[in-house]
Amino acid sequence: MEPARVSAPVLPPLGDHLASPRLRSAMLVQQEALYAAREFLRGEGFTELLPPLIGPVTDPGGRGAKALDVDYYGQTYKLMTSAILYKQASLQGFPRLFYIAPNIRVEPPETAGTGRHLVEFHQIDVEIAGASREDAQAVAAGLLTRVVEHVWTTVPDILRELGRDEADFAELRAGKFDRCTHEEAVSRLAALGHAQSPDAEIDWEAERILSLDAGQPFFVDDYPKGSRGFYDREDPERPGVLRNFDLIAHGGYGELVSGSEREADYATIVTRMRESGENPAKYAWYLDVARRGLSPSAGFGMGLQRLVRFLTGLDALWQVSAYPKLPGVITP
Repeated sequence: MEPARVSAPVLPPLGDHLASPRLRSAMLVQQEALYAAREFLRGEGFTELLPPLIGPVTDPGGRGAKALDVDYYGQTYKLMTSAILYKQASLQGFPRLFYIAPNIRVEPPETAGTGRHLVEFHQIDVEIAGASREDAQAVAAGLLTRVVEHVWTTVPDILRELGRDEADFAELRAGKFDRCTHEEAVSRLAALGHAQSPDAEIDWEAERILSLDAGQPFFVDDYPKGSRGFYDREDPERPGVLRNFDLIAHGGYGELVSGSEREADYATIVTRMRESGENPAKYAWYLDVARRGLSPSAGFGMGLQRLVRFLTGLDALWQVSAYPKLPGVITP
């Protein structure tokens, strides 16, 4: 069950938006968040790569989002909805890597009013060879903690002017994160009066409800097989359960991070592709890498605009994007 449709906001003219004090404040916060993210990840031994913008195939796992096609010398290529497949391939030479990755996802028009969706956005995209889900979660938690601490240390006046209360981040800055399974989240939602399918991703309204009910960020583990992409590793000891996670912020801001252990076995990847309705032939270059040997790994993507919205407390992602493109809304 998805939330009732909310009409898309009316965006100001781009020139007015770029000149607004609110956007300037958000961009100063974003600048510090990126500084802290790079500092933290480099300190943890990660190498920053520049991600590809187009390729013969991209991540098929977006919730109803579509990729845009481009003509690449007579071949149909895709704009990246996520560079996850390239992250896996890159582990051969870079066992700890990250991107600040631009993504293009043609989201359904009804998502324009959620406050949480853009067609163009960026992710802090991390991948770690030989890592478990718990390793990836530790990096994600450390990254978020470092960013929040740095922003509150360097630009506290901006955050306060935007209406943020430092006390709301106390648990997070102390490194405290809660955890539940997808099954437990479904039960919690039922108790809160929201029907959530036990076989699907947690819907947008459910994320908001769980987020409002929380006092600190929390991980949701163990999504059911079929709810996520073929690259999320199935738990060998619990068939039908994926070794993946989301990190949901408190305060109503919803998902900040999505990640998983990755499937690295060639035959299993092909089987999972077919089970999810994907044609393996489309993934020829990726499967060639997998046949030669993918590194077992885990990783995640942290939405940059969602992170900045969480830090600033603003109402919608378009307010923290210099050049916002809302689903279904034609803008410069």
